[in-house]
Amino acid sequence: MTSTTESSATETSDLPGGPAAGSAADRRRWFALAIVMTAAFMDLVDVTIVNIAIPSIQRNEHATFSQIQWITAGYALAFAAGLITGGRLGDIHGRKRLFLLGIAGFTVASALCGFAANPEMLVASRILQGAMAAMMVPQVLSIVHATFPAHERGKVFGLFGAIVGLGAVSGPLLGALLTEWNLFGLEWRPIFLINLPVGVVALILGRRFISESKAPRALKLDLVGVALVTLGLLMLLYPLTRGRELGWPLWGYLSMAGSAVVFAVLVAYEKRKAARDGSPLVELSLFKVKSFAAGIAVQTVFGIALGIFFLVWTLYMQVGLGWTALRAGLTGVPFSIAVSAAAGMSVQLLVPRFGRKVLQAGALLMTLGVLLYIWESDRYGMDIAPWQMALPLVVMGAGMGFIVAPLTDAVLSDVPREHAGSASGLINTVQQMGNALGLGLVSVVFFGEIGDRLTADQVGPAFANAFQHALGWVAAVLVLIFLVMFALPRKPAQHVEGVEDEVVTGEADPKQPELVG
Repeated sequence: MTSTTESSATETSDLPGGPAAGSAADRRRWFALAIVMTAAFMDLVDVTIVNIAIPSIQRNEHATFSQIQWITAGYALAFAAGLITGGRLGDIHGRKRLFLLGIAGFTVASALCGFAANPEMLVASRILQGAMAAMMVPQVLSIVHATFPAHERGKVFGLFGAIVGLGAVSGPLLGALLTEWNLFGLEWRPIFLINLPVGVVALILGRRFISESKAPRALKLDLVGVALVTLGLLMLLYPLTRGRELGWPLWGYLSMAGSAVVFAVLVAYEKRKAARDGSPLVELSLFKVKSFAAGIAVQTVFGIALGIFFLVWTLYMQVGLGWTALRAGLTGVPFSIAVSAAAGMSVQLLVPRFGRKVLQAGALLMTLGVLLYIWESDRYGMDIAPWQMALPLVVMGAGMGFIVAPLTDAVLSDVPREHAGSASGLINTVQQMGNALGLGLVSVVFFGEIGDRLTADQVGPAFANAFQHALGWVAAVLVLIFLVMFALPRKPAQHVEGVEDEVVTGEADPKQPELVG
């Protein structure tokens, strides 16, 4: 998470009441943990819950294909562009303050999404929701660092992993149920409105139980860097998303080419800013670390693959095959369970013994699952059943679990400790950017294979064919990921016992955050 930029070193003795307060202080910090975990869960569920409701939104709101893409890609783009800034704002102004502002804004944006009068308003509200998530989510791990001593964090991060798994499993199911039930005749809208009571309760309890913390030294915002990143992504994604619909105009190609120029300007500016005041948006020196540079490439490309797959998978099942949202949501359960099981197994048992090979095996397993899915979709056509999809989904889920859980540690293993926060923030950012890019590419690899005027009988076969075509691209991307993974460390770095405690107590780190609550 982004906000760990300056938060890997914190004191816990300055918490309200201090350790001497005993059980009262202990209860207070566990309440704080439950609150920030709830916010993280809201964000995770909100990403997965929307995908399953996309066909219902398209059908009821008469949304175009590009609007559908922007409902998901707009959130990912705003989230990616704001992650680093959100973390830095927390360091400067206080993580509790930014967390509460973020969760309040996320709740308001959810209400705007739920009551959107048209697809344009929904897209704008989703962009706002992503921006608010970028303010809220980076504070989660920072607050954990500021609240719990080093020897307890293993248990806390294990709980965080369980929350991630629960979000992956429950999001599609919850979205399917809320869409199917059509509560109060609101159709798809409850998938957003459900955030309102949760957000209000988290806001009230967060004000009471979360302690404030911030970085001790003055930091500066790199607003120019944020503007350049956002501009470059928009110049790339907007033409990709709208190009097919507009007949691929010349300005679209010029815009995509111009995005490369903007990113080049960003790199030059960040070099100058690092030399001038030491607070760039992107710590470019990190890319001199081979494993980090490779890991960033893996995260970006992996985000592209996931962005493509999850959207076209939903459209294939609900529009192409004509399945209900509930049937589609239940079909994804084996995938979610496989991801969670493989993630736990990879971190605890496999990676310590086999290292990088586990991640590469994950890429190959995902490729195998995708190829199986293509074969089954082609063989069974419109008669394919959920149980027939179970095998490729389990294989894909196991492969994804082998990658997502240990990848961050592998990427950070050779990064200097003083840059660990910046590096972890950049990892999250590029994954979201990759996801947004993948969603933009859906118009090329999926919608580009579907004719503009289809009869009712042609819709199913056309969507199935486009699904197979898109999955072919996903398989190619996964093979690329496998090859890039050779640049990752063979084995994860061994943490020296006591080092983390030094960082936490501040004895070996002059950049220690200050607890002010």
